[in-house]
Amino acid sequence: MDKQFDDGIRTVELANGIVMPQIGFGTYKLPVADTQRAVEEALEVGYRLIDNAAAYNNEEGVGAALRATGMSDRVFVTTKLRNADQGYDSALRAFEESRAKLGVDVLDLYLIHWPVPRWDRYLDSWRALVRLYEEGAIRAIGVSNFLPDHIDRIVNETGVVPVVDQIESHPSYSQPGLCAYCAEKGIVVEAFSPLGRGSDMASEPILAAAKAHGVTPAQAVLRWHLQSGRVLIPKSAHIERMRENLDLDGFELSADEMAAIDELDDPANRMSGDPNTFDLPQTPKDMAARGCK
Repeated sequence: MDKQFDDGIRTVELANGIVMPQIGFGTYKLPVADTQRAVEEALEVGYRLIDNAAAYNNEEGVGAALRATGMSDRVFVTTKLRNADQGYDSALRAFEESRAKLGVDVLDLYLIHWPVPRWDRYLDSWRALVRLYEEGAIRAIGVSNFLPDHIDRIVNETGVVPVVDQIESHPSYSQPGLCAYCAEKGIVVEAFSPLGRGSDMASEPILAAAKAHGVTPAQAVLRWHLQSGRVLIPKSAHIERMRENLDLDGFELSADEMAAIDELDDPANRMSGDPNTFDLPQTPKDMAARGCK
């Protein structure tokens, strides 16, 4: 049965018929001690999609917020398989650990965090996710940071197409080719780091659009994502910014404004790892060493 979201929640329908909120709250780099508070505040101001990952080391805080608010049945919860847990049996075990930490019986969306092609485990990991989906433990399965050749391989081997690809996407690095590929395959693109760098916010097309509509540059960028059909997961630990990132109704970017922001794309502006080479294990020790605790 599909989850029922509050009136006014903007949603997208995934290829398997599951409905997913289009604006979510990201939890990357939220300190463990602050996660429960931040997620509770996000739910209070109106977010109904929480994006998490085993690698963020704060799944327990998300679970605690869901229990404290009693909102599990009205919130779409996503988490991801860390690189160190890739493989068939290890993915099954990792899923059970994440499900226990989050305190959910059925997870809404489970993603393979990175393809890590050098390890060559993502196909076995995908087979594990397919099994969990078929058993009803997950309502939807997808990938993150996967490129077309990675997706083609898992589809050709299993016949199961991911319903979501969560990728880095912002004005100066929007990955239009990958987005077009996903659209052709019926895969919803979910944008992480949707606001990009400070230079994205300071670009002329975004400043002009923000001024024309009486909104902030961040709101102009997030509206651009919405009108492009992407799911987006901005992150902020401050409640006023959380509210601002949700306040995207009441204005619409023109076709010219959309095109001008599209033109900002530059393949040299990637902020995250290269999906073809990123192979860090994402263990707590590794994440802490990289300042991600």
